[in-house]
Amino acid sequence: MTDTLPAADAQPLLATLRQTGEALRGLSFPLAVHGADSAQLNASATAAQLEDYVLPRLLSLDAPLLAVVGGSTGAGKSTLVNAIVGHPVTRSGAIRPTTRQPVLLHHPADGHWFSDQRVLPTLSRVRAVEPGTEQPADTLAAGAGALLLRPDPMIPLGLALLDAPDLDSIADENRRLSGQLLAAADLWVFVTTANRYADAVPWKLLADAAARDILLAVVLDRVPAGVEEEVRSDLHTLLANADLGHAPIFIIPELPLDPAGMLPADAVDPIRRWLRALAADATGRQEIARRTLYGAVRSVAGRVHDAADAQDEQHTEYLRLRDAATRAYDDALQGILESTQDGTLLRGEVLARWQDFVGTGEFMRGLESRVGRVRDAMGSFLTGRPTRAVTVETAIETGLHAVIVEQAAQAAQKTEHSWRDGDAGRELLTGLPPGGDDFPATVAREIRAWQKDLLDLVSSEGANKRFTARMLSFGVNGVAVALMVVVFASTAGLSGLEIGVAGGSAVVGQKLLEAVFGEDAVRRLAKSARDNLQRRCESLLLTEQQRYLTLLEPAARQLPADTLRAYARDLDSRGSDKPDLNSDDAPDRGDDDEGHAHEGHGR
Repeated sequence: MTDTLPAADAQPLLATLRQTGEALRGLSFPLAVHGADSAQLNASATAAQLEDYVLPRLLSLDAPLLAVVGGSTGAGKSTLVNAIVGHPVTRSGAIRPTTRQPVLLHHPADGHWFSDQRVLPTLSRVRAVEPGTEQPADTLAAGAGALLLRPDPMIPLGLALLDAPDLDSIADENRRLSGQLLAAADLWVFVTTANRYADAVPWKLLADAAARDILLAVVLDRVPAGVEEEVRSDLHTLLANADLGHAPIFIIPELPLDPAGMLPADAVDPIRRWLRALAADATGRQEIARRTLYGAVRSVAGRVHDAADAQDEQHTEYLRLRDAATRAYDDALQGILESTQDGTLLRGEVLARWQDFVGTGEFMRGLESRVGRVRDAMGSFLTGRPTRAVTVETAIETGLHAVIVEQAAQAAQKTEHSWRDGDAGRELLTGLPPGGDDFPATVAREIRAWQKDLLDLVSSEGANKRFTARMLSFGVNGVAVALMVVVFASTAGLSGLEIGVAGGSAVVGQKLLEAVFGEDAVRRLAKSARDNLQRRCESLLLTEQQRYLTLLEPAARQLPADTLRAYARDLDSRGSDKPDLNSDDAPDRGDDDEGHAHEGHGR
């Protein structure tokens, strides 16, 4: 493998990484399904690692290695960093948390690698004054979210040392920042103590190190005299069980600090020499960077797969909630249509007003037996009772209004009952816009508009017939009412004249219309009226249903899980091209003679 990543080889990976980062930044998990919060954190952290480390490292394999010194609160990270450099450069003390701001130490000649936003672009840069001073700069003055840059000639060329906040800090922001910095590292120097090395919190991050195949060194600090080998052996076993058995372990004994808060120089000589050896080998540095990079790419691929799984869960719940609302309102529409087609609306008040309008029962029976005389009776029948035609319209409006409002209310109840079966639905319902108080009034307006459409339809049809102007002017309301009755009476269109409701009232309307327009025209008029009513009812219910569907829009706009998986598979494939560090030229990852047992410094 060559010393630098060829541009031609880098471009496909670079393109996929950028697409993946854009996808992750736009990803959200708006439905409160199990694991949604952790999925959001995972997506955000993965996108941040791409920006903070993966993309910058891919574009600059020859940049200095970034060694992040991390660990639990009070483990002695800052004390270790000061000892490695040989003078105080970062704050340490008894008040927790001690490291409130990340301090990046680098050789003065390497400053250009870190002064811009190449790595950790979300952190602003603050350069410490008087590089190399024996007194630490006031790191608090730079403010949170800033990276304090301290050039120091004691840091070897090709290496930068970053003192990170505590990974288990009591401050949420410090914990988040610590994780961000560790994700941007080429190698980790993990600091723990003899009585805390088995704590659960750090081992989650160490598992991440194993997944990334990152170069790791473990510093076991403040080890009491006489137990060095026992503690080291137990720690080594834990590391091996976590696939980190290759990590060198450096032991620092329990020693008093000098007045400046410094450890004796020889206490950290082994780790100092190890770091300098890494920095001195340019080829080895690139191989470490390459190995860590490809490990990070594979880790990103795994987390993108996880994001896709979480997105699948979101989509499944989205479909459940959407379908519940859709079914409820489809059922409501079906209920309305059935009520308008099976004679339900031709009972009670509507029937009474219709019978009052067309006359007595004897008249209806006589009319049925003398259909041929209907045309002769139309003048007096239609023009003599215009007021009663209006009462029939009003009764129909009232009955139809009650059916639509009732069905809409039932649909809302069904939808909310189904949504309350899951956390996501219950949470969404807290943001449900209130049902419109004007819905009943809107329904009434739609019904009156439908009735007017029927009047216009009858007028238009009548204009093509040879009727007198007086017949149309006085009879159009009555004809329209008859058409409404026919629409509400038949479940099979107008093909079955035997279908009558409420004592033959629909048969009267049917025959009356046929006498005026003819059978084919009546069939066409009834279908047009029925379709018009269905469209208006669909529109009314869709408006009510939309109150629920609007709550689901954020989930509907998410990137498909299959797209995320395609990115992850591509990264999996490209991330498998990891370097072989087992060759003779591979950098030393530490050995027992120097990294594990330090006889000269045991206690």
